[in-house]
This record gives sequence, structure tokens and C-alpha cells, in this order.
Amino acid sequence: MKLKDVLKEARTRFNYTLKELSRVSGIDIALLNKYEKGERTPSEKHIQLLISHLELDEDSTRASWIGERIYALFDEDSRLFEKAMQVAEERVKYDRQNKADYQKVISPQLNDLLRECSELLEIWSSKRPLNQLQLKKMEEYFNLNYTYESNRIEGNTLTLQETYLVVNDGITVGGKSVREHLEAINHSEAISYLGEMIQKKTAFSERILKEIHHLILKGIDRENAGVYRSIGVRISGSAHLPPEPYMLNPMMEEVFAFYKKNKSLLHPVILAAEMHEQIVRIHPFIDGNGRTCRLIMNLILMQSGYPIANIKGELENRLRYYNALEKAPEDGKNAFHTLIAETVIHALKEHISLCG
Repeated sequence: MKLKDVLKEARTRFNYTLKELSRVSGIDIALLNKYEKGERTPSEKHIQLLISHLELDEDSTRASWIGERIYALFDEDSRLFEKAMQVAEERVKYDRQNKADYQKVISPQLNDLLRECSELLEIWSSKRPLNQLQLKKMEEYFNLNYTYESNRIEGNTLTLQETYLVVNDGITVGGKSVREHLEAINHSEAISYLGEMIQKKTAFSERILKEIHHLILKGIDRENAGVYRSIGVRISGSAHLPPEPYMLNPMMEEVFAFYKKNKSLLHPVILAAEMHEQIVRIHPFIDGNGRTCRLIMNLILMQSGYPIANIKGELENRLRYYNALEKAPEDGKNAFHTLIAETVIHALKEHISLCG
């Protein structure tokens, strides 16, 4: 069935007139009319709205929508269309083979954790869309806890309650440094920025990395905020020696090439963990690398529908986190991948439990 027929049939099933569907979806009535006549193909935003309001099967509807958009590109040139489909089919086969090869190197324990991540994600996705008030309250709760724990890992001494007062009420806490106040405010703003990137469906890039880092160091170190370091650094408590400044650009280019190559190949949890580990090992910034990498990890997770994964900052968990990063080259990153997978599972269970 063509997309235009799917949309018209679904609207009829709900007993909506075009005017009524326009009112509930926010899509102009003239555009809805053209969609049902097949004169225009819905935009990404509009097809998602229609799927939501008409309770359409997302996979089949999006597949139909993508297929018609692809066909339209070739202006009914069937020969070129068939050739393009052959190329796409070969790429799918290639990716499937790579995924199969990738699965062979994952430990059975980690594979079980990833399967649990995917199963819990399905449950969490089934709970949405949430009531807007409920969603807002949940986001405020988890975002605040994430800011508190991520800063705590780096030595910030603000308590959870103090973090709340600084971020939400603008209150200055006596006995705490200006830097600690700014770290809380900046991290909260950086989480809001992630939300904007998710809404806009903005792909992760070097520009995004630098903008997130700029937010983290804003008002703390203006000269180095959002800028790769120009001096050598050492990581306190680590035997790892980050690369010299002249190596940063080519090494970061490799990181982003890895991301582009593997973003549709690796499990999202592994991809997020990989990007965190690779960037933090390069240590491209003078300061703020840990917070920035944890935000990047969560941006990638959130782009795949996962909630924020909050690595706890208490001593025992902090040591496990640091040790897993330290041992990553020796154990094939298994300990670090396992830690991130377990953190994601905990986050999903928390979110699901709050939905009832």
C-alpha cells in the first residue's frame, strides 16, 4: 500500500476530517491534503507527527516513507533506481557481515548485558509519549543527579541539595568556590544543549564536541574553552601519557572517522562507550575532558532513545570507572564496556520504575 493510502486510511479509522487532523497534529491542512493525494512527501518532522497521532506502525510507515523519498530522487528512472538499490543492498550485506564479526569478539557476559539493554529499551520506549508534566519532572530529577554525580567524579564538593540550589535557585553556597558553582551551572546548561541536539537530530561531530566543552569551561577558563590544548598534559593518578599537541588533530580525525564508520554497526551502548574511551584517552583539552566525554557518551545514547546513563561518583564506583579506563588497552575494553552497559541498565530500570 502506498503511503498516501496508509495516511488516508488511518485518518478515516480515527474519524478525523482533514481539519481535525490538522488541529491535533499542527500540520497545515493544505499539506495534509497533498500528502493524501501523493502530491508531496511528508517531511521528517511531519511523518513522525502523523505516526504518533494516527498510531501507525513506526517501522512499516517509515520504511514506506523512505522508499517513496528514494524513488522520487530518481525521477522515475527505473534503471538508475534499481542500480542504487543494488548498491544499498550490498552495503546492508557488508554491514551485516561486520556486525556478525563484531559479535564474535564480545564476551558472553557483555553480550547478555547488551541484550538486556535492548530489551529494557523496548519497554522504556513503550511507555512513551509520557505526560508532559511527568516528563518534565523526570528530566529535572535525572539531569540534576547527573550533574551532581559527574561533577563529583571530578572532585566537586557540592552536595546534591547544594547543586539543586545553585542550578535551580541561583543561590550561592557558603564555603564553596566560585569554580564549583560554575561547574554545576555549566554542566546543567550542557545537558540542556544535548536535549536541543536530540530534538534537531544533529549528528555528533567535532563542532558538537567543542561546543559541549566550551559550555563546560565557560567562565572558568575562557581561553581554553572549546579549544584543543597546545601543551602536553599528564592525568593525575594515571600511568597513561596523552599524546603531544601536534598529534591531536590527526588522532581526533581518526576518532570521528571511526564514529562515522561504526555508528550503524556497533550496538549504541558500545559505540557510546567507545567514543568516551577514545576521546578521554587522547585528552584533547587542558581540562574538562571527563565531563565532556561523559556528555558525549550520553548524547550518543540519547540519539538511540536511551535515557541519561549516570556513572555514580562515590569512591568505590569512581575507582571502578578509573580502573576500567586505565586497563582498557589491556583487556580489550571489556571492563569499561561492561561498566557502561550496567550503568545503562540501571538507568533504564530507574526510568521504567518511575513510569509505573
